[in-house]
Amino acid sequence: MYPAMNNLQWQTKSFNQLSIHELYQILKLRVDIFVVEQCCPYPELDDKDRDEQTLHLFAVSGDQIVAYSRLLPPGCSFPEASIGRVVIAPNYRGKDIGRTLMAESMKQVRSQWQGTDICIGAQARLTNFYKSLGFKEISDHYMEDGIEHVNMLAAAID
Repeated sequence: MYPAMNNLQWQTKSFNQLSIHELYQILKLRVDIFVVEQCCPYPELDDKDRDEQTLHLFAVSGDQIVAYSRLLPPGCSFPEASIGRVVIAPNYRGKDIGRTLMAESMKQVRSQWQGTDICIGAQARLTNFYKSLGFKEISDHYMEDGIEHVNMLAAAID
């Protein structure tokens, strides 16, 4: 059985602050979901993980990382700051962790890079979820690695 969701411990670290075990769990979770579960062979590892300004936000339950997002500075993926690689472990889905993860991600981005909008390349099937968090579609739908995506933007909060 899994611990209660209110026992999740949220952490934000730079690449150099991640332990070897944290890095392994993050990469394994991302590959298990984005490459294996979604049947999408693509270059999961990119140099954005190691960018000096990139932040890795994750939730730990017990000794397992169960939710993760990558926070990118303006100019790394888009002119705006960005949130990507948003992932929840399968056994922790349906418990509103995704909403908590995105809210914390947006809070961290706005704290780290004040005054910037947040742009994401969202999977099109999740458009309504992201709209409920204040994102608006800003592009036509496009295919990326065989999955339909759309760029979305959340305006900066002054």
